[in-house]
Amino acid sequence: METETAPDNTEPVKGGDYVLESKLGEGSFSTVWKAEHRLSGQVVALKQVYLSRLNRHLRSCLDCELNFLSSVNHPNIVRLFEFFQAEGSIFLVLEFCAGGNLASFIRLHGRVQEQIARGFMQQLGAALEVLNSHHIIHRDLKPENILLSVPKDDAVLKISDFGLSRSVHPSDYAETVCGTPLYMAPEVLQFQRYDEKVDMWSVGAILFELLNGYPPFRGRTNVQVSPWS
Repeated sequence: METETAPDNTEPVKGGDYVLESKLGEGSFSTVWKAEHRLSGQVVALKQVYLSRLNRHLRSCLDCELNFLSSVNHPNIVRLFEFFQAEGSIFLVLEFCAGGNLASFIRLHGRVQEQIARGFMQQLGAALEVLNSHHIIHRDLKPENILLSVPKDDAVLKISDFGLSRSVHPSDYAETVCGTPLYMAPEVLQFQRYDEKVDMWSVGAILFELLNGYPPFRGRTNVQVSPWS
């Protein structure tokens, strides 16, 4: 995984006890850093979420992410150690996964053997069980959001980035269109109501990509990806 070295401001984050080492990733609403606790030396992933960039919907998703991750401790779900607010941001202190993400793994290895894909799917299935038991829909399952404990075939997979997640109780539905088109279920692409089953569709698309080395659909927008367009 390509990383960007932290600038000269390697002082601990104001209000926290962590020193930034390198940038792991960046999105519209957050930046993820590799960081180290200045006293214990523990290496973590520090996710900084910029509150000023969140609308009401995204703030609700952040609250869902914090509530869910604070309540679970499962080997196939990235662990949240703590979170705090400083500098107009919420900082999530997460476990650091040295294996990068599944997208990088696929780019490096291409298609994987069926037995490896089977093992990966079993781990993702175990994680989905936990999500379902908490009535959580991830809504953005894709290789970039699945981390590996180590860069090997026998890695422990961990679902991460619950920034678009939502709690939906049984017999209820979500309606917001969100996620990544290549991995979005048909009902989401067609602006229909949906439930937790959309995450299973995303896992199926990931399985296809593992076995073939490329995703099952093409296109960058909902219309381009939709088979009904």
